[in-house]
Amino acid sequence: MSRGNSCVPDQVGSAEACTILDVLGRVSGKWSIGILMETAHGPVRFTGLERAMPGISRRMLTLTLRNLERDGLLERTVHPTVPPRVEYTATEMARELYEHLAGLTQWADRHRTAVAAAREAFDDGAHR
Repeated sequence: MSRGNSCVPDQVGSAEACTILDVLGRVSGKWSIGILMETAHGPVRFTGLERAMPGISRRMLTLTLRNLERDGLLERTVHPTVPPRVEYTATEMARELYEHLAGLTQWADRHRTAVAAAREAFDDGAHR
């Protein structure tokens, strides 16, 4: 059963396969890219992720981590200490995605000034 997502029966077997748009939506979410980039090189604690992403609320971080774990992109490890130490690590599937996300973020960094200028020109009516 799909549990309210956009996964559909796989054409090959009895399992379900998520639609391409569903998968792209998950990995391209506002906070997902940053989390996946941070966890690609090894375990990161919750507080480390929180510090690495200014502006994210604890609730949004928790929800995003849970969704990425549910989709098989993160592994969550709870260490039996007091207080418990929780670490998140990218799975092999997420590490495969890393190069593509790195390229996307590098592209965004190279073009962010041009995008801002284009927005300003558009907003000033230069698009008419």
